[in-house]
Amino acid sequence: MSTIPCPVLSELRGRIGHLTLNRPAGLNALTLEMVRLLRTQLEQWAQDPAVLAVVLRGAGQRAFCAGGDIRGIYEQHLAGETGIEAFFEEEYALDDYIHGYPKPVVALMDGFVLGGGMGLAQGASIRVITERSRLGMPETGIGYFPDVGGSYFLSRLPGEIGLYLGVTGVHVKPADALQIGLADLCLASERLAELDQLLDDFDGSDTSLQNRIAAIADAELPAAELAPLREAIDQHFAQPDIVAIRRSLANETRPAFAAWAESTTAVIDSRSPIAMAVTLELLRRGRQLTLQQCFAMELHLDRLWFDGGDIMEGVRALLVDKDKQPRWNPPHIDQLDPERVAAFFADL
Repeated sequence: MSTIPCPVLSELRGRIGHLTLNRPAGLNALTLEMVRLLRTQLEQWAQDPAVLAVVLRGAGQRAFCAGGDIRGIYEQHLAGETGIEAFFEEEYALDDYIHGYPKPVVALMDGFVLGGGMGLAQGASIRVITERSRLGMPETGIGYFPDVGGSYFLSRLPGEIGLYLGVTGVHVKPADALQIGLADLCLASERLAELDQLLDDFDGSDTSLQNRIAAIADAELPAAELAPLREAIDQHFAQPDIVAIRRSLANETRPAFAAWAESTTAVIDSRSPIAMAVTLELLRRGRQLTLQQCFAMELHLDRLWFDGGDIMEGVRALLVDKDKQPRWNPPHIDQLDPERVAAFFADL
């Protein structure tokens, strides 16, 4: 009789605790069970003087974690089941706990790191990527908004890059992740076995864990793609609202930026208007808030979003029926009602 594998593997090797998200077929997407398993083990190791640090990683070579199990949450909501709010509450509490964890946490972000995966990784004290890493907060593509602390860590990226990433949901490649502050070190994937040996041998006696990892982090990467676009990103995404952002992009004529502006406009036209408008407000508010206040704001939106936002339609079109023809409400940014956007932030 076959047994269902544990979705989170925990192992203590030497002085390092290893936690592996173990749903490779589902790109290690997070469930409530996984959130609880991670929290329980992290709390135990926090109290264990034998444990010097913790490593978070994903099983398989495709993803560290591609987000939350949003299809499962969709089905729960459709069936009228309770427990959805518990998932978000406990997921955000876990992310917050990692941000303040008393020991070094190494997030080994090989492959896709999206949504809930970013929530886990951005709280880690040592964020390691490989040349295969692709980071992003793609929520507006399914009619949602960047959560898991995204209103905190995206809003603090240089210039308007965080707003650009949050509104469009585009993925960040390794060189850009390092340059804009979403990762600390990049290790060639062929040296991951060497990293494991280093971790097994680490006893904390000679140098910090980050210095030890940095000594073998020498991946050669293509040039960063966002840096040459910073001037245009900062100009267009500083506009007051999503309609003005799109208009500004459509009027871009400088040869260095025209192709990027055209492709970005096309991305905006495919995203949920209400999700993009709320994302702009969320990230701009997040700049002035503490991490805990950002989580509270995101949780407030969650309580309203499954009935008042576009996520149910986005998940239906892109993950369930897969017709890729979401019927957004409203269909176009020109039809956005500012009062509807503001209502999501009322009574915070």
